[in-house]
Amino acid sequence: MNPALLYPFILVAGALQALGNSMNAQLRGRLVNPWLAATVSFLPIVFVFTTLFLLMPTPLPSLETVGKMPWYAPLGGVAGAVAVFGGLAFVDKVGAGPFNGLTITGNILTSLALDAFGLFGLQGSGFKPLPWLGGLLMVGGIVLIARASGKAEGGEEESHGMSGKLLYPFILGAGALQAIGVVWNAQLRGALVNPWLAATVSFIPVVFVFALVFIVRPTPLPTRQDVSGVRWWMPLAGITGAVAVFGGLLFVDTVGAGAFNGLLITANLLTSIALDHFGWLGMRQVKAGPQRLGGAALMAAGIVLISVF
Repeated sequence: MNPALLYPFILVAGALQALGNSMNAQLRGRLVNPWLAATVSFLPIVFVFTTLFLLMPTPLPSLETVGKMPWYAPLGGVAGAVAVFGGLAFVDKVGAGPFNGLTITGNILTSLALDAFGLFGLQGSGFKPLPWLGGLLMVGGIVLIARASGKAEGGEEESHGMSGKLLYPFILGAGALQAIGVVWNAQLRGALVNPWLAATVSFIPVVFVFALVFIVRPTPLPTRQDVSGVRWWMPLAGITGAVAVFGGLLFVDTVGAGAFNGLLITANLLTSIALDHFGWLGMRQVKAGPQRLGGAALMAAGIVLISVF
C-alpha cells in the first residue's frame, strides 16, 4: 500500500487528539482532582477496546510471537502517558505554550532519530538532510505558535521564572517518550497480532497507574455541583485521543515514525489553533494572528519535507 493513502486518516487522528485535549481540560475542571479526571478519561478506552476484542477475538497471537515480544512493548501506553502526567504537574509552572512546544519538539526530533537509526525494530533509513531540515522547520513553527500561545492577556510574554525553566529537560524527555511509545505500541501489535488486544494491553497499565495515584491522593474531590456540570461528551476525551494511539499501532511501520508523528502533530496544532480562534469546546478565544499562522505554514512545509523525502 502507498503510505500516502494513510495520511488523511493520520491527519484526522491528530485533529481528534487536539479535540481530546480540550475535552480533557473541561473534564479536569469539572472533576477537580486531575487523577480522577485522568482515570475517568482512560476507562472508556479500555472498555471500548476490550469490547471490540471480544467481538473480534481473531486473529490471536501464538506462543512464538508472544515469546519474541520485547519486554518494553506493553509499556507503550505508559510511555505516552508521561506527557499527560507532565501536563498535570508542570503546565501551570512553565505555561501552556512552552509546555506544548517543548513536548512536540522532543517528539518530532526523536521520531526522526528513530527512523534514521532504525531503533526499536524500525527499518533504518540513514541520515537524510531534507527530513531533518523539515524537522527544524517544524520546530521553528512550534516555537512561533508556542510563543503566541504563551502571551498573557495584556500581550506581555508570560514569565514563570528560573524554576520553570529547570523543568524544560523533563518536558523534552516526555515528548521523546511520547514518540517512543508510538513505536513500542507498533511492536506490541506485531507480537499480539490482534490490534484490539494490543490496544487493550497498552491502555490497561495507564488506567491502573492513574487509578492507583487517585486512591493514594483522593483529594480534592468534586462537589455534587461540579459533577452535575459534566457534559456527556467530556468523558469521551480519552477515546478521541486513543484514535491516534490505534493509528500508531497500525500505521507507524508503513509510513515511518517521522512522517506519522509529524502529520499527527501538524493536525493537532492546526486544530488547536482553530479551537482557540473560534473558542470551541469552552476554550478561551484567542485569535489566530500572523505569528500563529506563520508557525502553521512552517510546520506544513516541514511535514512535506519529512513525508516526501
